[in-house]
Amino acid sequence: MNILNLLKVAINSLTKNKFRSFLTMLGIIIGVASVIAMMAIGQGSKQSIEEQISTLGTNLLFIRPATQTRGGVKMGAGSAKFLTVADANAIKRESEFVSAVSPMVRGGGQAVSIYDNWPTNIYGVDIDYFSIKNWELKDGRLFTNKEIKSSQKLCLLGNTVVEKLFGEAYNPIGESIRYNKIPFKIIGILKAKGESNFGQDQDDIIIAPYTTVQKRILAITHVHSIYVSATSSDVSQKASIEIEELLRRRHKILPSDESDFKIRTQEEIMTRLTSTSDILTALLSAIAGISLLVGGIGIMNIMYVSVTERTREIGLRMAVGGKGLDILLQFLIESTLLSVIGGIIGILLGIGVSKFVSNFMSWPVHITMDSIILSFIFCTVIGIFFGWYPARKAASLNPIDALRYE
Repeated sequence: MNILNLLKVAINSLTKNKFRSFLTMLGIIIGVASVIAMMAIGQGSKQSIEEQISTLGTNLLFIRPATQTRGGVKMGAGSAKFLTVADANAIKRESEFVSAVSPMVRGGGQAVSIYDNWPTNIYGVDIDYFSIKNWELKDGRLFTNKEIKSSQKLCLLGNTVVEKLFGEAYNPIGESIRYNKIPFKIIGILKAKGESNFGQDQDDIIIAPYTTVQKRILAITHVHSIYVSATSSDVSQKASIEIEELLRRRHKILPSDESDFKIRTQEEIMTRLTSTSDILTALLSAIAGISLLVGGIGIMNIMYVSVTERTREIGLRMAVGGKGLDILLQFLIESTLLSVIGGIIGILLGIGVSKFVSNFMSWPVHITMDSIILSFIFCTVIGIFFGWYPARKAASLNPIDALRYE
């Protein structure tokens, strides 16, 4: 008997017991749908995290002071050396793998306009900060290097600050606000970035020249951190090593002592955040995969029942010349069909569930072709694996015993 005839026989056998066949496929359907939905949610979360981190900056390296350690003993918070503008200038001047550098100082306080007031943070930065952090202008202009050197009282506002101080429809370019009693002229409005993955409103911000914030708001000469952009993502780690060597040399840190600063790269931040997402995705997919195994056991069980019910039919086929291989293939095709059809329905259901979660629950979802292909291959293998033993049992029946079976 050829494969086409065996396929027709298998289909006829399955359609005679439609409800039983559907119940048998149910485990495969649920398993495949769960795997696809879980992987789609996991990949969506990972993609969302990566997109959010990309808003933090381009090939970003973040340098901040750290508690210094000598001889394995932490010297306390007061021992930390401050980062300076000279450190930032040295990085920009001497680092081969760096394209942009900006010192940063940060203060908190109350912003006041003629209409309203709002508590927010003010960031003092250099001109390179805007390219490093991917900030774009909605309106107005950036401050210049000349204005930074002369500590001009100029600022740019994020969308949230504009809305709180002036209202949504108002254009405050050219207006003045007071921040901790210091007047600032508004020269630009930043494009909205929205909420970060850490739950922080990125638009609740005022940006001014770092020299102005240092002198007029904070009364300090050091900087709180240094933002750096590597020339490309491929050399971020090289840039980190290069900066570490440079700053250790400038700060005169002994080889046996730890650095009095910390350097974090964009890749490190992304790895830390996405690793949790990857673990959860793998765990949930593994749990969903158990449903596939349960479905496979269900297929094996129903195929055993089918072999028992059709023992006389098997004996009759053998009596008229049917070979053991034909019997084995017949039942193996039936089990594979159950698994494959269940897998196709499961794939469609999984895609539907993913779309539902995305549209109605507003969760980030990303369906990959890899998950669909993997699920389909896996359910096909399960159909063959769990159908093999019952099919082999059917093929090994003695024709005379099978014909006598009641």
